[in-house]
Amino acid sequence: MSPLLVTRFAPSPTGSLHLGNARTAFFSHLWARKSAGRFILRIEDTDVERSEPRFRDGLMQDLKWLGLDWDEGPDVGGP
Repeated sequence: MSPLLVTRFAPSPTGSLHLGNARTAFFSHLWARKSAGRFILRIEDTDVERSEPRFRDGLMQDLKWLGLDWDEGPDVGGP
């Protein structure tokens, strides 16, 4: 039995989703789904001074608008 593939997208919530981030999220999501794996959204708060809840919420809304869903993230628990 092969190990379960897990990909993740870990943006810092310091601004709006940009094209480079969207591309990374899209290909990570696509690879996980094609491989029957899991896609994890992990919000990285490494820049606390510039991080804001509105940016985190906006990132999540934009990803959903793009049709990307995650198996684990701020709003979905995981193992």
